[in-house]
Amino acid sequence: MSHSHTDVSGEVSNEACPITEVLDHVAGKWSIGILVAAAHGPVRFTELERTVKGISRRMLTLNLRKLERDGLLVRTVYPTVPPKVEYSLTPMAHELHASLTGLVGWAERHRADITAARAGYDAQAGADGS
Repeated sequence: MSHSHTDVSGEVSNEACPITEVLDHVAGKWSIGILVAAAHGPVRFTELERTVKGISRRMLTLNLRKLERDGLLVRTVYPTVPPKVEYSLTPMAHELHASLTGLVGWAERHRADITAARAGYDAQAGADGS
């Protein structure tokens, strides 16, 4: 009986690692910015560079590759001179975008509440001497 339990635990931990890894990929600030920027149709590298505030060219390149590898972006190269490259969300990424939109909305609605809670906590912690 215990052998079966061990197998189940192993399966759960094997599944948990990819889940954590995927969430780390898609929940990063750069990934969210890229996915949001590409949500309304194909977008070019230079547009992403302008839209995703603060991202370096290298970080943009690395994140685009990571999102493409995860099956969230499609990279299309057009045979023009110079080559035109566009990035589009996959259907899976469009579904993720809907979830991200909800999360961003939640963060915007509760930003003031969180700031007030932090100030109250910090004031209380200071009064307690902790």
